[in-house]
Amino acid sequence: MFRLLVAAGAVAADRADVPIGVRLLVDAASDVLVVAPTLPTRIDWITSDTDSAKVQADRRLRVVLGQLEELGVDAEGTVASDEPIEALEDGIRDFSPDHLLIAMRAADRAGWQERHLLEEIQQRFGIPMTVFQLPAGR
Repeated sequence: MFRLLVAAGAVAADRADVPIGVRLLVDAASDVLVVAPTLPTRIDWITSDTDSAKVQADRRLRVVLGQLEELGVDAEGTVASDEPIEALEDGIRDFSPDHLLIAMRAADRAGWQERHLLEEIQQRFGIPMTVFQLPAGR
């Protein structure tokens, strides 16, 4: 049994944009949980106006779950905290994954929440991790 936690901070336009290594990882999983952090802008976060970020996270979640379904993968998912580390921590606590798949926005579109995120994830959780970053401009 291989449990995969997917953190969907970004979404590929379609499954053809997902690298084969990521698809093989997903195919190997017996259980998949997708968490979509809300990722508000800094201004939205400061003003506690995270509604549009929640709508975007829900959209990302539905797209990822749809792509997984097209691949024949039965997955569960949830819109998660606006703090990416907290979103992962909740998913890890509730799901006990064997591996993390982190889907991130391209570096030119990355938000303030993503700075040093991968290092913190590795230090804090120590779970094997694969990172999928969308190409620049997406």
